[in-house]
Amino acid sequence: MSTTGATADPLAALGALPGVAESVESVRKAVDRVYGHRIMRRRSNAITSEAALRAARGSAALSGADWALEEVRRRTDFGTEDEARVMGAALRLTAEAGQLLSIWRQSPLRVLARLHLVAAASDEGQVGRPRQAGETVDEPLVELPLPDAREVSGRLDGLADLIIAGTSAPALVTAAVVHGELLALRPFTSHNGLVARAAERIVLIGSGLDPKAICPAEVGHAEQGRAQYLAALEGYVSGTPEGMAAWIAHCGRSVELGVRESTAVCEALQRGAA
Repeated sequence: MSTTGATADPLAALGALPGVAESVESVRKAVDRVYGHRIMRRRSNAITSEAALRAARGSAALSGADWALEEVRRRTDFGTEDEARVMGAALRLTAEAGQLLSIWRQSPLRVLARLHLVAAASDEGQVGRPRQAGETVDEPLVELPLPDAREVSGRLDGLADLIIAGTSAPALVTAAVVHGELLALRPFTSHNGLVARAAERIVLIGSGLDPKAICPAEVGHAEQGRAQYLAALEGYVSGTPEGMAAWIAHCGRSVELGVRESTAVCEALQRGAA
C-alpha cells in the first residue's frame, strides 16, 4: 500500500471505496449480535478461550496444517513434524497477541518482531527482524512477487507511521490493510502468514471492535478457502480501488464467519446450561 500522496489519512480514504462502508456496517452488526448473546454475560471467558483455539486452527490451516479441531485439542507435542510446528506457532501467536495490545499503537514494528520471534521459537540470527538483502523467504503458499529488502523496510516504516499517527478509518479497514501489507511484503524469512493474521487479530481487538476476542477472523479466512484467500490478496497487491475493496470485503466476510462460529459456541454453551 502506498502511503504517499495528498491524503493525510490514506486508511480513512480506503473506507470511502465502493462497497467498503457496506462491509464495515455488516461486520459491526454481526459483532454486536454475538456480544449481545445472553450467554456472554456469564461465560464470556469460555467463549474467548474457544475462539482463540479455533482462530489458531484456522490460521494454521492457511499455512498448511489443516487439522481437525479435536486433533488440536488432543495434541500436546507441537515440536516434531512440519505441520505440528506450524500448529504450535499458531497457538503461541494467538496467545501472545493479547499481551501486545498496549504496545501496538506506540511501536508496531516492535510487536511484529516479537510475533515473529514467538512464531519461529528460535534464536537464529534472522528471527525477530525484517529480512536483509539476499535472505530467502520460506512462504511456499504465497506465490506473489517478493519485494526486495529495501522496499520492505520503507513500506514497513510507512505502515508503522500510519498506525502510530492514528486513523479515523474503521477497524476492519485498518486490520485488512495491516494483514494485506504484511502478506504482500513477507518481511520475515518465515511464518509471514501466521504473523500477518496475528497482527490483524491485534488490530481487531485493540480497536475496540472485538475487545473480548470472540470474533476470530482466522476461522473465516480458512473457511473461505486458500484459493479465495490468495485471490483476494492479489486484489490487495494490485493496488487498484476494486482490488483493495475486494480484499477488505474478504476480510469483513472472514470476521462475520468468525462471529458465526462463536455464536454456535454460545448456543452450545446455552444448551448445556439449560
